[in-house]
Amino acid sequence: MALLGTLVNAAAIIAGSLLGAILQRIPEKMKQTIIQGLGMAVFVIGATMAFKAGDDLFWVIVSLVIGAVIGEWMDIEAKLDAAGRLAEQKLDRFGQGKISEAFVFASLIYCVGAMAIVGGLESGLNQNHSVLYTKSLLDGFSAIIFTSTMGIGVALAAVPVLLYQGIIALSAHWLREFLSQPVITVMSATGGVLIMGIALNVLEIKKMNVGNLLPAIFVAGIIKWLLS
Repeated sequence: MALLGTLVNAAAIIAGSLLGAILQRIPEKMKQTIIQGLGMAVFVIGATMAFKAGDDLFWVIVSLVIGAVIGEWMDIEAKLDAAGRLAEQKLDRFGQGKISEAFVFASLIYCVGAMAIVGGLESGLNQNHSVLYTKSLLDGFSAIIFTSTMGIGVALAAVPVLLYQGIIALSAHWLREFLSQPVITVMSATGGVLIMGIALNVLEIKKMNVGNLLPAIFVAGIIKWLLS
């Protein structure tokens, strides 16, 4: 099921929100330790995907360079941030109450990011939901924290997550029918490198503009397709 990872992600947000409504206070040290553990798990998943490159590692590197040039030229990271701010302005018109504020805030956190895109692609291309499963743990835990401070409106963010990631996963699944397995493998390996970059962001080791590297996934697929 191409949508399995997305469905789990949405369910995790709802479950985390319900727990957050019950658990009002979580020690800051515990929050930090849990996030660090999840961040390391994200890195391992990314590394596992990247190692599948095998003999195509050179082309993965080339794709990252070309993708970075394209991404910086398009300034994708800034556009993702701008889209988030625009959505915040539009959605906030529906109400100024606490539920509306919580919904807008959580929706931006869970949807605007490279992990949602890479995870959706991986689910659709390879039926591999490990990226979105890990994102589900991150989102579920953060939903506990957000709900404990902002209210149950955080749970409503499951809806845009379902639509946004679902569209990405289904589109990738449709695209899969036209791609060979070697092409899909090199795209997945390139996505794994990006997931490792996301892990560095989660662990606050280094701020990586992963959004500007997203074109590398498609560049890798095109290069492998041409070589084939």
